[in-house]
Amino acid sequence: MPVETAVPAGYIRVFGKPKALSDVKYTYCPGCHHGIVTRLVAEAIDELGILERTVGIAPVGCAVFLDRFMNCDFVQAAHGRACAVATGIKRARPELVVFTYQGDGDLAAIGTAETIHAANRGENITVIFVNNGIYGMTGGEMAPTTLPGQRTTTTPWGRDPRLHGYPLKISEMLAQLDGPTYITRQAVFDYPHIVRARQAILKAFRNQLEGKGFSLVEILSTCPTNWRMSPQEAGRWVAEHVTKHYPLGDLKDVR
Repeated sequence: MPVETAVPAGYIRVFGKPKALSDVKYTYCPGCHHGIVTRLVAEAIDELGILERTVGIAPVGCAVFLDRFMNCDFVQAAHGRACAVATGIKRARPELVVFTYQGDGDLAAIGTAETIHAANRGENITVIFVNNGIYGMTGGEMAPTTLPGQRTTTTPWGRDPRLHGYPLKISEMLAQLDGPTYITRQAVFDYPHIVRARQAILKAFRNQLEGKGFSLVEILSTCPTNWRMSPQEAGRWVAEHVTKHYPLGDLKDVR
């Protein structure tokens, strides 16, 4: 566990590292939004006081080492199977708080079936879905969420819907099902959006604590390394282009 730094007399701590985060340095690329999202999840766990009963499911992807970055228990799932693993743990130990943390290649490609069926059953789990529109860990290949015209290592002339199909709008798909309780899409490219994303993650965890069922928080993210952009350019790309194809906001919220 991290050691808290003493606060000098007369001062009040207004910011610090969440207890749910370990002292292990991130392996995310500089400028990648995974670091922000990971912290937001840790802050939610701290605020709700659920660290000792939380189990995370780490994906295959850029967040594969999430178990090292956080102080809660973790299970490493096979590629795309995080929702299936989370379902098994939650059904066997319903008192635990179970969440998955997945990228678009993990959740929206090889894990599409597991995601849809867990949502359709209304499993009482929380899913954090980080969408950067690309396979970030394996070299920048086209993902199901890659935008039309977007260049990747496997679409060097840009994604052509006639050849490659159209991007999957996972949140819109899941919102049509009867099982999910809460489906939302957020972003973290500036402070106001970070605040909204934090609130959405908190709500998704609270839904699980209240037994309301399946919640998914999609967060639009950058991949400066594979997009061949600076972090600033990547953030602007999300704000100016990605949000047009993937509008932000709640898609389903069962009170």
